[in-house]
Amino acid sequence: MRRRDFLGVLGGAAATWPLAVRAQQPVPVIGFLNTQNPETFAVFVNGFRRGLRDNGYIEGQNLGIEYRWAEGQYDRLPRLAAELVARRVSILVSTGGEPAAFAAKAATSTTPIVFLIAGDPVRLGLVSAFNRPGGNLTGVVLLTTSLEPKRIGLLRDLLPNSSRLALLANPTFPDSDLRQRQVIEAVRSTGQDIVVLTASSVPEIEKRFAELATVRADALLVAADPFFNSQREQIVALAARHRMPAMYEWREYTAAGGLMSYGTQLPEMFRLVGQYAARILKGEKPTDMPILQPTKFELVVNMKAARALGLTVPVTLLGQADEVIE
Repeated sequence: MRRRDFLGVLGGAAATWPLAVRAQQPVPVIGFLNTQNPETFAVFVNGFRRGLRDNGYIEGQNLGIEYRWAEGQYDRLPRLAAELVARRVSILVSTGGEPAAFAAKAATSTTPIVFLIAGDPVRLGLVSAFNRPGGNLTGVVLLTTSLEPKRIGLLRDLLPNSSRLALLANPTFPDSDLRQRQVIEAVRSTGQDIVVLTASSVPEIEKRFAELATVRADALLVAADPFFNSQREQIVALAARHRMPAMYEWREYTAAGGLMSYGTQLPEMFRLVGQYAARILKGEKPTDMPILQPTKFELVVNMKAARALGLTVPVTLLGQADEVIE
């Protein structure tokens, strides 16, 4: 089976069955829009389904979900969002960051939208306020940029003699320039230098890692980005190949062999999105549902990766870790 056909089956199975079911009885249908692909987001989508299930909605029984995956091509999102709205879905769920949220908002002003993004939705113009979003949007925010000083501090604890960090960032991601400036300011406040390496494709990621030796970086900070998350195994492998200590945002990187991560639990955030979608299906209005923010963050250290890099992890750093992977 060709990959295109496989994706059609995976994403379209839940899209086609509700048509037959609705001929017998009406069931709500959720439109699920994501910037990446079903393979790398499977664990997160399971979290979304768990949030629905905990509130009485089970896909394939009393709920339909139509999936649309942009596979990293952000320019496809407006068309995919419009397709879902044309199917008259009950709710439009946008995940995978700001590009999907913007596409969803542009596609409809009436269908309820639940988003999952990294940045500030008020400053981005998605909602009018955190407590009362207004309009037809609400959702969950990760506020990832606010965690960068903590990540930089943790890298400093591991490598106290480091003088230059590299930041891997995706220039095509909305708000990328602002996020880069905030990271640069945070790094320089510690007395270190920083160089920004940008990549928005798989070949560019390869090239940027090849440049690490040239820029003489002591460690790498990988920006939170849905595209990078979808390529986490490649990024982790390249960091190991180039013997580069790296800090990531999501536990999924350290589970794949990365050195350290600090951030919230993405499957849990997707579960909250599922809960919000269920509450809307039960009659609540997005305008009255406050924007949710994470309250728990976790530090994960991979000791196998540390040993491969010849690093000694300080006892004080291990004492802060929520999980140590041996």
